[in-house]
Amino acid sequence: MRLTFLGTGTSCGVPVIGCHCEVCRSTDPRDNRTRCSALVETDTTRLLIDCGPDFRQQILPQPFRRIDGILITHAHYDHMGGMDDIRPYCQFGEINVYADARARQAMLEMLPYCFEEHRYPGVPAIGLHEIRAHEALRIGDLTIMPVTVMHGQLPILGYRIGELAYITDMKTIDEGELAYLDGVRTLVVNALRFDKPHHSHQLVGDAVRFARRVGAEQTWLIHACHDIGLHEEVNKKLPDGIRLAYDGLSVTV
Repeated sequence: MRLTFLGTGTSCGVPVIGCHCEVCRSTDPRDNRTRCSALVETDTTRLLIDCGPDFRQQILPQPFRRIDGILITHAHYDHMGGMDDIRPYCQFGEINVYADARARQAMLEMLPYCFEEHRYPGVPAIGLHEIRAHEALRIGDLTIMPVTVMHGQLPILGYRIGELAYITDMKTIDEGELAYLDGVRTLVVNALRFDKPHHSHQLVGDAVRFARRVGAEQTWLIHACHDIGLHEEVNKKLPDGIRLAYDGLSVTV
């Protein structure tokens, strides 16, 4: 199974509009971070996790082939604002989208023209499915287990796919959810920056402690803002087995 990080940035992306800090001015492409999204692929199945406003830019360098399902983590624009751009992939057939009740309702409100009885020709063909934490679903040859994490006071979904867990926008997680992460070898988890606590996102230290609790062999940090620092310098500060991901990185799970 292969994981490709399409986007690894927070809601503003990096560079931030109007900012002239050293990260936003960096010429290292690893410091350019679009909004969070990822591809999970086997030889026969291709899943997209989140579809934010940078999706078109992110997917253009990737091979053009069928997307078997889209997993939505939560109903915030930086994670689902690019859904209209999936329309070229509908030539392969209707695209199944999986979301919790809140995100499903948000999508109906955001893209009402996709769900009308008499749709305008050319709009995305979406099969919208409501899913719940702890109820596994099967897409192609992959089994996905949704888990609940807390984005501040908002419950959102993370996804366990085989030995991979993908979690973004987490602030806290209930102890009872950890059992669903038992045996995870590759962990993807959010880490906004090193300091200045945030009300709904964990910091690098929180992510490192969480990775140790999960016991993953490799951990990739995502959803980072420009305050985290330069990519090369960040990785020098991180413990073994934990690294800052970057847009376009592909790893084998």
